[in-house]
Amino acid sequence: MSAPRVVLDTNCLVSALIFSRGKFAWLQEAWQTKRLIPLASRDTICELLRVLAYPKFKLSQNEQEALLAEFLPFVETVKVETPPAGLPEIRDADNVIFLALAAVGQADALVSGDGDIQAVRSQFRIPVLSVAEFADWLQAH
Repeated sequence: MSAPRVVLDTNCLVSALIFSRGKFAWLQEAWQTKRLIPLASRDTICELLRVLAYPKFKLSQNEQEALLAEFLPFVETVKVETPPAGLPEIRDADNVIFLALAAVGQADALVSGDGDIQAVRSQFRIPVLSVAEFADWLQAH
């Protein structure tokens, strides 16, 4: 069976990349060992770049590039021209990029701890999982 194709929201990615010894560290290992295929779009990569540049992380340009090198080579890029019709209404419009990527990329799961994304999980045809739920889901697949 092929590895599941998964959308990881920015918070999951940042936690896995920056806090590589933290509770999300296994995520990075999972994509690097091809147990999952992370999906990304131009919009989600732009969001990741923006967040990695936050002053609170105190990352130099070289450090940001090194973190991207831990992720981008493993990504399947999906072209998302416009969000498809039928996406759930979501309170935070910034999160539409993750729903759109999951829908257009025909993801097997969308992994997010974001409350606004979690709030629409029952209206979305693709499973929306927390990181803990995804760990269990991945074990089962």
